[in-house]
Parts: sequence; C-alpha cells; structure tokens
Amino acid sequence: MHERLNDNLRRVRERIEAACALAGRPAGSVRLVAVTKSAPAEACAALSELGQVDLGENRVQSLTAKARYCAERGREVHWHFLGHLQRNKARDVVRTAEEIHSVDSPRLVDALERIAAEEGRRPRIYLEVDFTASAARTGLEPQAALELSAEAAAAVHLRLAGLMTMAPVPEGSEADEETASAVFARLAELAQRIPPERFERGRAQLSMGMSADFEAAIAQGADVVRVGSLLFEGLATSAGHPPRGGTP
Repeated sequence: MHERLNDNLRRVRERIEAACALAGRPAGSVRLVAVTKSAPAEACAALSELGQVDLGENRVQSLTAKARYCAERGREVHWHFLGHLQRNKARDVVRTAEEIHSVDSPRLVDALERIAAEEGRRPRIYLEVDFTASAARTGLEPQAALELSAEAAAAVHLRLAGLMTMAPVPEGSEADEETASAVFARLAELAQRIPPERFERGRAQLSMGMSADFEAAIAQGADVVRVGSLLFEGLATSAGHPPRGGTP
C-alpha cells in the first residue's frame, strides 16, 4: 500500500507544481487535502507517514472513526470536514476537524460558534458557495455568502478562512474544464467583493478543485485543492457515498 500511495501522491504533487508554474504561481502556494472518504483508515495513517497530513472526510462518522484510528497509532493528522454538515452533528466535527469547508447557513455559523466556545476550539471555516441554483445542491447563493461573511468574521471562536465551491458535473457526464474554470473564476471574483479584513489571513483562501478539475482551479487562484480518487488509484478502497458535485 505504501509504495503505491507514495507513487500516486508524488504524481498528484507534481501535477500541482506544474499547474502552479503554468499559472505563474510559486511552488508550494497550493495546499493539497487528500479526500479519504472511500479509503480505509489504514490508508489515512499511511498518508500521514508519507507526509500528507491534510486529510478530508465527507461524513461525520468516518471522520471520527478515522481520526481515532490515526490518533491511537500516534499519527499526526490535520483533519478537514468537507461534506454537508447538519447542526445536530456539528459537535463531533468541531471536536475533530481543524477546518470545515462546508458552512452554508447563518444557523450553522451560530451553532458552530456556540459549540466551539463550549469545546474550547477555534476551527477555521469556509463559506460554501453554489453557483448552479440547483435545489439538489447545498451552498449559499453568492450574495448570501457575501452577507454571511460579516457574521462569520465577527464570531469569536471561529476563524473565517475563505470560500469553497464545486464545479457542476452532470450525471453520467465527464467533467467540463471550461465550465469548471468559469465557476472557479466566479468564486475568485466573489472573494474580491468581500472586505479582506474579514478573513483570518487578510484575504480569502479559495478551496476549489477536485481530481477532475484541480488544475483548472489552480489557474483561477485556488489555495486548497481536494483530491481523492487520483491518490487511491490501484488500491482497494471501501465503499462510500459519492460526494456532492462529482468524484473528488
């Protein structure tokens, strides 16, 4: 497992570096989050041993189970939560994840702020933006995200990191790089409309791009890409629910 994971990880990192070079961006300016939702806990621990400590999960139960597995083996992991988050499961996520990429409502911001205060935590959060206007997709409309950024920035126990989006992938279709690129450009434009002082680092970090489109995301300014299937090619993985908007 380690050898194949190492090869896959190296290839993905090389593609990220090449995309950065093509976009005229410095090497190391894009952070890779390995999406482990379809991978066993052993693979999570193996990735951390290979130096890939940013791991992301889509389901709360998987997040807590894999985090426990890695912790029991002394593996240091920086956990990201990527899936739709219900308020009644927010406490487990706040206790486990350092970063939450799918904040999509004022009520969720309020719940996270309250729970983070009670748990003595300060997670970094991203406001999820949906540009498709589809009832089947979660996420804030752009104007709603702009408005919610003020409330999120004022939260004492949350750190507003940036914005997140996913490019649409029609059922049964291949990813359309042109469409994905246009969506990523819209997120970058929205970030420019939000006062930079609202964000922890003085500007919005953009979490966008998955296995099929991360290079297009980097060209449009992604700071974080979320890659799963490319990392686990050739490895036996456990069954998982498909992510929203396509395979990471």
